[in-house]
Amino acid sequence: MRMLFADIDLLDENLDYRTHQWVGVSDGRIAYLGGAAPEGADAAAYGEVYDGRGKLLMPAFYNAHAHAPMTLLRGYAENLPLQSWLNDQVFPFEAKITPEDCYWGTLLSCAEMARYGVVSFSDMYYHMQEGARAAIDAGLKMNVSDTLIAFGDVGLDELPLRAQDDRLVSELHGAADGRIVVDCNIHAEYTSNPRAVADMAAYAKANGLRIQLHASETALEHEECKQRHDGLTPIRYFESLGVLDVPVTAAHCVWVDDGDIDVLAERGVFVAANPASNMKLGSGFAPVAKMLARGVNVCLGTDGMASNNNHDMMQDMYLLALTAKGSTNDPAVVTPKQALTAATRVGALSQGRDDCGYVAVGAKADLCVLDTSGPSWAPMTNPLVNVVYAGHGADVCLTMCDGVVVYREGEWPTLDIERAKAEVEARTKRIIGEL
Repeated sequence: MRMLFADIDLLDENLDYRTHQWVGVSDGRIAYLGGAAPEGADAAAYGEVYDGRGKLLMPAFYNAHAHAPMTLLRGYAENLPLQSWLNDQVFPFEAKITPEDCYWGTLLSCAEMARYGVVSFSDMYYHMQEGARAAIDAGLKMNVSDTLIAFGDVGLDELPLRAQDDRLVSELHGAADGRIVVDCNIHAEYTSNPRAVADMAAYAKANGLRIQLHASETALEHEECKQRHDGLTPIRYFESLGVLDVPVTAAHCVWVDDGDIDVLAERGVFVAANPASNMKLGSGFAPVAKMLARGVNVCLGTDGMASNNNHDMMQDMYLLALTAKGSTNDPAVVTPKQALTAATRVGALSQGRDDCGYVAVGAKADLCVLDTSGPSWAPMTNPLVNVVYAGHGADVCLTMCDGVVVYREGEWPTLDIERAKAEVEARTKRIIGEL
């Protein structure tokens, strides 16, 4: 697909504001960027000309932690702390989910994410072939990982997950022109054993894969891990088993201590903050300001739809900044640029997508356009501040992934939104009826 964004304001690769720009997209990448329109044949080669007046072009969002099929559970498990939420509500519901359910739950999640300017997400769940199929059909990018849960003294080779990971790697890694990336996964310390965790770390290293995991989401998880493993916190437990020898995205990290933060910084771990989910489940506030100050790679996730309950990354970006200020009583921490960087460039890097997450010639054309003509955008004293504190996912009017429009003005060119909604409604009703 080719398109020329004409006379549009934008946030460039440094998130600096530039007015009256022309941006040409060709073959999935940004091919032209300048303060004047390309001339002659070059201009004609871009095909559609998009009128950028009253609009802001910026990098699209990269959701660094999600459970996309959990759209099926939206509004189902409410007002519970994490352990009760999981054991009493979520796990029994998930036991009834079929592969086809996962497809439709993920497809609806893709539609919602595209509507909010998200082009890529890191997902950990089950039946991930179906999740990947949904992302491919929707035109989005996805880091897929099937979940390691291993109780008792059992190794990876003794689990069905080993064969499943082999299939994912052979069939999906790099699929859809690189949009699909296969990661390894460790659900958490409390749902696994040291042998299986060490095996998964070795598997990831042998296959050149990244790892997604949960760590220190609640105080209970953090303290019980220390009791089980001679004082080791979840982060240092994973480090002791070789997990941090490969690129890792650790979700939540709400209760990490100073020593953990040193490890996270030294080992280059990506921390996927999930402020909406952490508040909704009463888990606490991740020390985002301290992690950023110490050089930790902080990115941003929405988590699942039973603990958020939407994929509006602009909402979560807003919360990322505000909760850091409120929890530290320091209004100077987590600047708008840091919050937006977490939601864009650092999120892309957490997924191993080095040429994504910024607006510059040669970068992948992963873009979103915001309508800035509404009253909440005036005055434009500082557009970056407006994006983080005044903007909303509803302001997104176009989302482009690898140069292909996946959402535009209430339409999803790549999927049937009404069918996706109906399928999820029916499947959720069926599952609840089976409980």
